[in-house]
Amino acid sequence: MKLEEQKLSQKTLYEGKVITVWLCDAKLPNGHVSLREVVHHSGGAAVLLVNGSKVLLERQFRFPYNKTIWEIPAGKLNKGEDPKDAAVRELEEETGYRAEKLEHLIDIYPSPGYTDEIIYIYLADCANMVGRHLDEDEFINAQFVELGEVERMIECGEINDAKTVAAVYKYLRRISKN
Repeated sequence: MKLEEQKLSQKTLYEGKVITVWLCDAKLPNGHVSLREVVHHSGGAAVLLVNGSKVLLERQFRFPYNKTIWEIPAGKLNKGEDPKDAAVRELEEETGYRAEKLEHLIDIYPSPGYTDEIIYIYLADCANMVGRHLDEDEFINAQFVELGEVERMIECGEINDAKTVAAVYKYLRRISKN
């Protein structure tokens, strides 16, 4: 069965600093036309920094959830920015660590039903402290947490952030194969 849809039209409903919202007409595989609401996002980059048996996590208040959550360092891609460069930048800005090398770990689609955002996740296993420089609207606490504790936190629902869960489980799978 054919699954592809064809975009017939696109109207911008909202254009903000982080997202743009489009209303699109899409021709479905059966020939019918349906509305699609799309939240366009430039994408993001994240880093799973592993130091021995510890993972660098951040605690940050997230307004949409009205709570402070655990997550790996991450941030929005600037227009035309290479995801790997964004990962290096965000890690340093938010935590003060500069990774000596990054290895691609996984790309995720956080919510494919309504957004085109892709988060590019990298693994770093060696980094030096160079000093962080948060954006003026960022308030972040960063700390290393034992990998076993991170896994427990995911299992019991203390960590729910999709990029963090995906990165940690991808990493755990990788090390279990070795």
